[in-house]
Amino acid sequence: MNKKAVWLVPLWLLAGCAGAGYGDYTAGDLRGINHTPNVINFVKINGYGGPNISAYGDGGGYCCVLLPRKWIPGMEALVEWEVDPDPYAILPPLGTDLFREAYARHAAQYRRHSAVVPVPEYGEKRCGMTVHFLPCNQVKVTTVCMGYGTPDYPIKEPRNMPEPENCPVAQQ
Repeated sequence: MNKKAVWLVPLWLLAGCAGAGYGDYTAGDLRGINHTPNVINFVKINGYGGPNISAYGDGGGYCCVLLPRKWIPGMEALVEWEVDPDPYAILPPLGTDLFREAYARHAAQYRRHSAVVPVPEYGEKRCGMTVHFLPCNQVKVTTVCMGYGTPDYPIKEPRNMPEPENCPVAQQ
């Protein structure tokens, strides 16, 4: 087989992806900021996976989330995440039967959540998507390029937010 022909196959496959509608979307990094004392084991936006995030921490730079090139009025995102409510649990030594049993009990306490959230309007300049995890399993997203805490950053909640004793009941 001609060596030049080998390179044509991958290029043809890439061209097929662009023809499948990806031309109307751009890929961006997925990031998260955790305002709670819980560990976020994983986050997904519209099925695209992202970082684990420590308590009151941040994570990200994971590829990718797809966004339409032009914002669509009423656009929403499905955010799914898993929380470890006891991230500092002390477990027996790794690799032992005691560890496996203790870890199974610990992992059974993980809680999965999901929320459909509005995607704020964006223009030509956007930098992927950042998800903010707030108390009471609330989330907000943004596509801005500036960093959290800068004056024009749209999400103003403080980093270290305690969970309230009682969370408001979600409106249906």
